[in-house]
Amino acid sequence: MSGNSVNRMKPGTDSAALATDRLTLRRVTIDDAEFMLQLLNEPSFIQNIGDKNVRTLGDARAYIESGPLVSYKKSGFGLLVVEVNSAGRPAGVCGLLKRDTLEDVDIGYAFLPEFWSKGYALESATAVMSHAFSSLGMRRILAITNPENQRSIRVLEKLGFQYQRTIRIGDDARETKVFAKSSV
Repeated sequence: MSGNSVNRMKPGTDSAALATDRLTLRRVTIDDAEFMLQLLNEPSFIQNIGDKNVRTLGDARAYIESGPLVSYKKSGFGLLVVEVNSAGRPAGVCGLLKRDTLEDVDIGYAFLPEFWSKGYALESATAVMSHAFSSLGMRRILAITNPENQRSIRVLEKLGFQYQRTIRIGDDARETKVFAKSSV
């Protein structure tokens, strides 16, 4: 990944699209329901992020409408579909989330297992953070992860995030590690 290609806007797309040498990041649409159904039901997603109870295409559409689409309207940002240019199809999601339970915006990402260990999480998160700091004016971004998710923790460390604390989020009271990175 070359540094000068991270976070450039892709020509001919809406302003929510970002591009790197290998990836295109774009807003989630209702047309992504089949992909989201697959991603949200990956055992690794359920284990490390949580079960969103999305079991049908209708559930996936409802998840998109009540999650990413609401986030775009409310916050101006949200999860983006990450497409691998050479594959011509979605590989995962990466984007910014504003949770009521955290003081700052956090970055989240998840990929289908066939796209793991190729640097896509690092590359897409770098583009999202660059956009957040330079274009959205954010000063600090958080990241949360399951304490056992060593792969995600390694990505966060490569991105320059520092461990802050362990908290419990949500009804299941599962422990979650919180990391932070400042724009400076």
